[in-house]
Amino acid sequence: QVQLVESGGGLVQAGGSLRLACEASRRTFTFNAMGWFRQAPGKERQFVAAIEWNDNTYYADFGKGRFTISRNNANNTVNLQMNSLKPEDTAVYYCAAGDRFRSYVTPEWYRYWGQGTQVTVSS
Repeated sequence: QVQLVESGGGLVQAGGSLRLACEASRRTFTFNAMGWFRQAPGKERQFVAAIEWNDNTYYADFGKGRFTISRNNANNTVNLQMNSLKPEDTAVYYCAAGDRFRSYVTPEWYRYWGQGTQVTVSS
């Protein structure tokens, strides 16, 4: 069973930065894609960013220019660098991975999920 473990969440002031990490129990380059989603209280899970096996990246509009997804195959991690954080970025952030996709922005196509890490941005 594949395990994904997130870390790096916390409390930060608006305008600050956080770097989330997701460690996988399987070689990261063997997944077709890995991604990050977030879920705020009372809201649906929302796509944040994804990285394909060939390092192509995809971002939600709210993250373009502020968030960067990257992969380190040497230590089987996927990172999400978040800059210029806003209070509306407050959510639980989840790492996800999968092998077959029709869409990287739809949670249903990701087979493996981490437990999530809380990100809170204060104003």
